[in-house]
Amino acid sequence: MFTEKEQAIADKLKTILAMQNPGDAQHINAGGEDSGLVDYFGLNSVGMIYMIIVIESEFGITFDDVGMNDFVTLGDVVRYIEKRQS
Repeated sequence: MFTEKEQAIADKLKTILAMQNPGDAQHINAGGEDSGLVDYFGLNSVGMIYMIIVIESEFGITFDDVGMNDFVTLGDVVRYIEKRQS
């Protein structure tokens, strides 16, 4: 279960994901903490790179010492962002 801060991050991430697939916005917004980036959100390697670039810009963080395989679910990304902002 997301904390209030984590939920705010998740909501912003869902907005970013919906920008990539506007036709799936309702499906994307229904995703939860355990929703898979590939299985649920349908991200491929290009989509992951785009998401990382936008996240770095939007949240003012950098993805250091991590690979794309380190993030399986929405919750993984949210917790990484939250930790980097602390």
